[in-house]
Amino acid sequence: MINQPEPLRRPGRRTILGLGAAVLAPAGCAAPDDLAQQAKAGDDKNYIAGDGSVNEYPPASRGVAVALEGRLFDGQEVDARDWAGKVVVLNFWYAACAPCRAEAPDLAALHTEFKDQGVLFYGVNVRDDAATAAAFERTFKVDYPSFDDSDGGILLAMTEYVPPRAVPTTLVLDTQGRVSARILGISQKGTLKALITTAAAGS
Repeated sequence: MINQPEPLRRPGRRTILGLGAAVLAPAGCAAPDDLAQQAKAGDDKNYIAGDGSVNEYPPASRGVAVALEGRLFDGQEVDARDWAGKVVVLNFWYAACAPCRAEAPDLAALHTEFKDQGVLFYGVNVRDDAATAAAFERTFKVDYPSFDDSDGGILLAMTEYVPPRAVPTTLVLDTQGRVSARILGISQKGTLKALITTAAAGS
């Protein structure tokens, strides 16, 4: 269970409520009627309580492209500027994180589904050594690369969107390198697929 931070307060943000019954609420967290009550209240909280708050940012409120660079576990240096024109999914994780393990098969499946469309997936591992990360990837058949962020450089660069200790967190970047969506907690497959599709469509 992650420590749920106070969601970011950004103008123009919209929360996804219509992607299917309780798709935003992992088992054991907010019940469907709780979600319905929050939606009906219309109190502009801009998030769903529980482990899986989902925020989508309309194009006009996305600001500038993210600026980050780091090294993958295989030694390759990667700069976000190289992602121009691509939708990118960034998943912050570490091997002993139970929610990370729970969502890994869905992330691997979505990577397979979208890779022929040019969507890039990267993990951002915040604490493991290379051997531990590789064992996780073998176990869950994750074949996209991960950054070794044990020094916290990428996490620091993304502090606006990834609160400390909020792992897992998944970000979707649009083709201009801007954060178009964020999931705090476990990524539900259908929800993340919809966010990727929206970003790829340019909206």
